[in-house]
Amino acid sequence: MKHKLDIDALNDDFFADARLLGITAPLKNYQFCLHLNKNLGFNFKLNSDNEIHLRKKNRNYYFNIYESVEQNSFLVHYLYHNQFDGEYLLPEFKHIDFLWLMKGDIVDEEKCNWIKEVVKTIEGVQLIAELTNEKIKNKGNMIF
Repeated sequence: MKHKLDIDALNDDFFADARLLGITAPLKNYQFCLHLNKNLGFNFKLNSDNEIHLRKKNRNYYFNIYESVEQNSFLVHYLYHNQFDGEYLLPEFKHIDFLWLMKGDIVDEEKCNWIKEVVKTIEGVQLIAELTNEKIKNKGNMIF
């Protein structure tokens, strides 16, 4: 008997109760993380264990993930850079520089709105918007 891995179910499970923000800000990863840490009190650090590796057109692409764990909570914030060497983690969002995934605990509207408002004040940020699951075609690329 053959078992087929249900990729859609895995994707849905990974993104259950998660919120995802798309941010357009032509800044370097580390610069943007410094702003988030300073302005929002986060502790984003590069997590090399969670790097995303994609292989396209016989080339390897590596997408860094920065991580910040909230104290006294299961909530973890992941910041992905959407572009590496001309390739995109989520090609359907080529105008987006960073993807901010919040998962592990519920993020209410108030907290999400606060994050969006503060991020908008960071110099260089041109756009921040919540991305809904239905709009993300290649969400499997974000799973580590």
